[in-house]
Amino acid sequence: MSKPNESQLEAHEAGAHARIEEGAVQGTKEAVSRAADQVEEGLHRATDKAAHAATRATEKAADVSERSREAYDEAMDRADVWLDKAREYVREKPVQSVAIALGAGWLLGRILRR
Repeated sequence: MSKPNESQLEAHEAGAHARIEEGAVQGTKEAVSRAADQVEEGLHRATDKAAHAATRATEKAADVSERSREAYDEAMDRADVWLDKAREYVREKPVQSVAIALGAGWLLGRILRR
């Protein structure tokens, strides 16, 4: 067997370097691809959690809004009933109503003066 000459050694070294670089590049591509997949999965999970939280918050806000509207409507209904009762009382007993109003005004005036 003959000894390889210098150009053959250089060609062999160049081929070895190319294979090493190719392997390193391929390994790096795979590592970057795995990292990108993990980042993408993490972003999907985070997005799903945020969407779920936003949906729950929207549902709770709608529930609170509905309960508030119902409480407001109920309070307005009660106020209307009380106002109707007061009007009816004034119509039935005008003198007593005026006397009660004067007494309440006098009492309130005394309380506010102090």
